[in-house]
Amino acid sequence: MRSHRRDELREFLMSRRARVSPEEAGLPAGGGRRRTPGLRREEVAVLAGVGASWYQWLEQGREISVSPQVLDAVARVLRLSDAERRHLYLLAGMNPPAPEVAPERKRANCDGLRRLIDTWMPYPAHIMDLYYNCVMYNDAAAIVLGMRPDITQNCLVDFFTDPLYRSRSHSWERNARTVVAQFRAACAARPDDEGFQSVLAEVSEASAEFRAMWAERDIEDQGQIRKELEHPLVGLLVVESTVMKVPARPDLMIVLHTPLDEANTAAKLEWLASPEGRRGAMYPVAG
Repeated sequence: MRSHRRDELREFLMSRRARVSPEEAGLPAGGGRRRTPGLRREEVAVLAGVGASWYQWLEQGREISVSPQVLDAVARVLRLSDAERRHLYLLAGMNPPAPEVAPERKRANCDGLRRLIDTWMPYPAHIMDLYYNCVMYNDAAAIVLGMRPDITQNCLVDFFTDPLYRSRSHSWERNARTVVAQFRAACAARPDDEGFQSVLAEVSEASAEFRAMWAERDIEDQGQIRKELEHPLVGLLVVESTVMKVPARPDLMIVLHTPLDEANTAAKLEWLASPEGRRGAMYPVAG
């Protein structure tokens, strides 16, 4: 495996180097005839601020010491995309940095994600960021889960502070510890992230129950949660929420709610999303 990774590293760097012209790298035009297209190894080394021998050894896949700063410099010179930069880290035997999303990709992906959760109708679906801030939700999430503009729009804060949702959730006590344990796992992955600390401060101030559960220091990965909800129009609903990561948008998570084979839940959700059901729920109610 190590030999294969070194071979892949060599071929990857050579292919990326070949596609960058001297002009694109900021070098003067000319410089004599080139036997191969793209940059020479020595030029990459100079532009990245590393020794020519060191870069040659890197490209040859030798066992040398590398650092994130040097790999980032090489990635900059070779004009690597974020995915390519992370691939370089993996081939060099290092943990890759957190993915980044370009602004134009964020806009395009959001349109696609909106279509996705709207297609999930008549079942509830919403999208939240790493800090559990709700980015968007479909109509079923408004009707069934009580998502609405006048609450904080942070799923963790709302779970502990929204009385409408609390009054409708039969499974609140059972699920609360899971929600807290999953948020702790997310915080632990980014211990210095001020976004997590801000949400943590807000929910800690608002809820003594959260503070008590947080002190238990439980940890759980994201997964599926069974929810039993009492909707005032149709009665009991039993759904399973599934959190899904989005490779194209690593800063977002999709939460899909699937009806379970209990309490005729699927048929009830379909009725709630129908014109008749919407007339019966003129204002979003929790469930």
